[in-house]
Amino acid sequence: MIMGEEAGTRKNLKLGESVAVSAVCVIREEQEDICVDWRGRPCKPNRHGGMSAALFVLGLQAFEMMAIAAVGNNLITYVFNDMHFPLSKSANIVTNFIGTVFLLSLLGGFLSDSYLGSLATMLVFGFVELSGFILLSVQAHVPNLRPPKCNMVTNGGQCAEAKGYKAVIFYVALYLVAIGSGCLKPNIISHGADQFKKQHSKKLSTYFNCAYFAFCTGELVALTVLVWVQTHSGMDVGFGVSAAAMTVGLISLIGGTLFYRNKPPRGSIFTPIAQVFVAAITKRKQICPSNSEMLYGSQNLVPQRVSVSSASIRTLLHTEKFRFLDKACIKIQDGTQAQESPWRLCTVSQVEQVKILLSVVPIFACTIIFNTILAQLQTFSVQQGSSMNARLTNNVQIPPASLQSIPYIMLIFLVPLYETAFVPIARKFTKRESGISPLQRVGIGLFIATFSMVSAAIIENKRRTAFIESKKTLSIFWIAPQFLIFGLSEMFTAVGLIEFFYKQSLEGMQSFLTAMTYCSYSFGFYLSSLLVSLVNRVSSNSHGGGWLSDNDLNKDRLDLFYWLLASLSLINFFNYLFWSRWYSYNPSFYQNDAHHEPCGQHSDNFNFNSPLKHIEANNIIP
Repeated sequence: MIMGEEAGTRKNLKLGESVAVSAVCVIREEQEDICVDWRGRPCKPNRHGGMSAALFVLGLQAFEMMAIAAVGNNLITYVFNDMHFPLSKSANIVTNFIGTVFLLSLLGGFLSDSYLGSLATMLVFGFVELSGFILLSVQAHVPNLRPPKCNMVTNGGQCAEAKGYKAVIFYVALYLVAIGSGCLKPNIISHGADQFKKQHSKKLSTYFNCAYFAFCTGELVALTVLVWVQTHSGMDVGFGVSAAAMTVGLISLIGGTLFYRNKPPRGSIFTPIAQVFVAAITKRKQICPSNSEMLYGSQNLVPQRVSVSSASIRTLLHTEKFRFLDKACIKIQDGTQAQESPWRLCTVSQVEQVKILLSVVPIFACTIIFNTILAQLQTFSVQQGSSMNARLTNNVQIPPASLQSIPYIMLIFLVPLYETAFVPIARKFTKRESGISPLQRVGIGLFIATFSMVSAAIIENKRRTAFIESKKTLSIFWIAPQFLIFGLSEMFTAVGLIEFFYKQSLEGMQSFLTAMTYCSYSFGFYLSSLLVSLVNRVSSNSHGGGWLSDNDLNKDRLDLFYWLLASLSLINFFNYLFWSRWYSYNPSFYQNDAHHEPCGQHSDNFNFNSPLKHIEANNIIP
């Protein structure tokens, strides 16, 4: 760091600190702006990137979601009625499929950041997903590729189950879709965001809202139009329409090739992380110096000793959390000039990258309960609808599965309203370009989600009581509020979480960290299955089964299960408050916020003489 003479004035010292911070910010902006066009040439600001380029990616987002949602939401019908798998096995097939899609997002993020780049990854796995849709459509159309026709309900589940090559074709087609969609999802978000510079917080926030709007549009069309096509024209036509939608999405992606800003891959993203842990463990008996400037690599903060043109430098300032990792930066002074192995000696910036990864894990974990609530809306809430009066008119009935479209109908109008009305109003109070911070947005959503389960519990108790006491069947519209409330909470939490992970992502890890958002969905569904089993075991007694064991909602106590989830959600919210207050942004990483001035401007927050060398996040609690 640039320091004044020992007898210099405090003014000169502050000037030196400001220059050092400005140099760090310039280096980071140069590093993060490394992008190339489709031929590998440097991008031109007036030709590449921006919302015009991101629109091509949003086209893929909408049509891919349309295709995968149409398959996933009605898959159990095809597996049970056409492939003749037992109901329990059919449910497991669907659950495993959804879980695999979300878990494989980590693979897609890793391949993109490490080796292929986001555009190449999307093209490869986009065609993998398309081939899966085509194979599903072919199998659903050709009778010889399916078991003989048989009604599983009237025949008591005794129909011939798909086996041999018929089962192989089905599983290959299904998991081609899962692999393609899973590896595609995080790259759609990150590649679209790559069209903007990270310091353009307002534009990035607008893009994430647009991406969620595209998601809602695709989901809504899938839950209404495509499900109707599957029901009335057959699953072969439905799968064919999904293949067509996927084709349109890929055409949209390819159409923007000439205009994209592409972030080149940087090699394995796990090697530098592993090096930090190995070095820290190897030197665990070393004592960390009281002055962080003695750590290896801290000299990178001296402006005149840093080459801005070096793309390999990832400059981050030292922070005080996870101090045990700082031991990886201790250089052994043995009197020789021999260089230590990178598995024994790491730079401060390398260690700070690992600290950021560890810091986001609690935030990620706090969203799992949120997605467990989502799992209820796709399972038990649909069962609720099946036990209610679904008639809209004398001749028109509402399919219970279509209830899932309710929040997306609302969000089609709410997302633009959020961007055009809420953000400008919030900006006047918070002075933030994005209105509120990503962590604040996540917290608001987590709080609102609790009331979705409160509403579900109250209505289920009312429905059950009305049926038991007077054999009265409530209208299906009574359960609409729980879908509406959760849709509102998802607009805050889902978008806020993606924006948070992307903005906190390190150079070369944008897609991988974005993929963590989708892993939260997977863990939420798995936790839901675990909770159901656990609740049944704990609540069972000698007189009967547990709350959810009778397969009859009029005998089960689904309302008590909803109250349990509401309680867990509220506890999870307060847990989130703690971790969001604990989380801190690296001062060289977080820019352009209400309490963090843009790079190149002096801020007393960047005080290198202060024992507190990080800036606390502006989170839910002021």
